[in-house]
Amino acid sequence: MTKPCDLPAGEARRLIGTKELSPVELLQSCVDRIEAVNPTVNAMVATCYDRAREEAEAAERAVMQGEPLGPLHGLPFGVKDLNLTEGVRTTFGSLIHEDFVPEEDERMVADLRAAGAILVGKTNTPEFGAGANTVNKVYGATVNPFDTARTCGGSSGGSAVALATGMLPLCTGSDTGGSLRIPAGFCGITAIRATPGVVASERRIVGHTTFSVQGPMARSVQDAALMLGVMADHDPRDPLSHAFSAESLETVEPLDLSTLRVAVSPDLGFAQVDSGIRETFAACVDEFRPAFGECVERSPEMESASRAFWLIRGVSFLAGLLEPYRQHKDLLGPNVVSNIEAGLAMKPEDIGWAFAEETRLYRALQSFFDEVDVLICPTVAVPPFPVEQLFCTHINGVELENYIQWADLTSGLTLTGHPIVSIPCGLDPTGTPFGLQIVGPRRHAERFVIAVAAAMEHYAEGRPRIARPVPDIDSLSG
Repeated sequence: MTKPCDLPAGEARRLIGTKELSPVELLQSCVDRIEAVNPTVNAMVATCYDRAREEAEAAERAVMQGEPLGPLHGLPFGVKDLNLTEGVRTTFGSLIHEDFVPEEDERMVADLRAAGAILVGKTNTPEFGAGANTVNKVYGATVNPFDTARTCGGSSGGSAVALATGMLPLCTGSDTGGSLRIPAGFCGITAIRATPGVVASERRIVGHTTFSVQGPMARSVQDAALMLGVMADHDPRDPLSHAFSAESLETVEPLDLSTLRVAVSPDLGFAQVDSGIRETFAACVDEFRPAFGECVERSPEMESASRAFWLIRGVSFLAGLLEPYRQHKDLLGPNVVSNIEAGLAMKPEDIGWAFAEETRLYRALQSFFDEVDVLICPTVAVPPFPVEQLFCTHINGVELENYIQWADLTSGLTLTGHPIVSIPCGLDPTGTPFGLQIVGPRRHAERFVIAVAAAMEHYAEGRPRIARPVPDIDSLSG
């Protein structure tokens, strides 16, 4: 029998609205799962159970009294520990802020709570989100629920593991070089990286950039879209924010895959990709190929993406973390320190080239979509590596240049800012989840890309090779 914590968010919300599921019951089921599984995986790092129970009781009263209910009414959720949460410890994964408790929620968190969602706690992240292995000096490492010796990815790794293990039906994440998509791929869940500005943030340090976005994470495309519909909101404090009508995201109708012209690429034409991942991607494409109207192997023009991303990333680190580096270098981890020092060593002419190249790559990918409707590639170039490693150092025996290069498949697409949905697609040869990135044209086409992802998700159901995998919860329970 399905436990309430394992229900899809949309179904749980429907049952709450029809008085068939109590928000109190749903919350308690989530808390029970957290208490059983979290000691093994370390996904939830700060909780606010007492306040959550009070809010669940209030949510139940609202249902029984026939009051208007928000789209997320009574749904428990987790917030990545990079976001400000009123009265709940927020460390950014750094010893510098290990005792910080914000006095108010940031805009995105406040909107989710105003829509009826109930904050249960914070999810783990690497220090300041730097690096795609979720480990820090405050809380330690979060592990992959399919193989606890391996990484869950990052930087939204705590959120991905909480979702995969049924601790919560919805979680927030953020993404610079792949921080929504990589843990989604490694943990078998869904994440949406919307066009920059769709989910506004008043805390963006470098406002005019495609790099840092907030986004939803869930166990299905529909649930992630439901959450995005609340997160997407105009905020004039964000220079890229724009009006976005989110009403239609509450119900996403899968489109007819046979109408699509699809380009598939194992490496985007430039990335180092593990040979086992290439084989897994080819097998997944073979499963989907009969459903597409047209399916061709073709890569966009992105050969310079890795270098351009690294240079612009260095600028972003200097903008956001130079002062903490100067004042508290001894407290910072190696990923943050090395990235700041790389930024300090960069030449102005190289930085100028990188920003010009970013624009050229964007235009090249837009032109690419003149001939195809969507681009599909692997989410991550490697399987989850040992959790003790901060990052992957080699792919197929080739040594990588920096700590984030193994994430080229996600960071390259960050440069262009196109809307992307990462969905699970079975398992890789290591027995851990494999994910696909579905990329669409940057015409604020979130609805289109989400509809394609929903159709592919529906097609994969009942096909064991490409269906969403689920971890063995009993083996993780204490």
